[in-house]
Amino acid sequence: MAQGYHWQGDDLILEVRVQPRASRERLGAMADGRLRVFLTAPPTDGKANQALRRLLGKRFRAPPSSIEILSGETSRNKRLKIPSPRTLPPGISKP
Repeated sequence: MAQGYHWQGDDLILEVRVQPRASRERLGAMADGRLRVFLTAPPTDGKANQALRRLLGKRFRAPPSSIEILSGETSRNKRLKIPSPRTLPPGISKP
């Protein structure tokens, strides 16, 4: 998965690298096989994970509660499952 994502049916499996306490929330470019995600939330009490789900929910037009963290719950490197995203940001395409 050199590109940082793959499809499992209609679900997107996405590798991300989270940067908490950033100056603003945004999606960055792919780097080292992961999508960079910048969050203003601190990495405590699950706040960064909640912010990550909210941001990705908006960008992919998927309910934030449906976005599942498959691995990396407490790490900056995470593997996520986004069920049936309705929009895709630049750099991510459906086969």
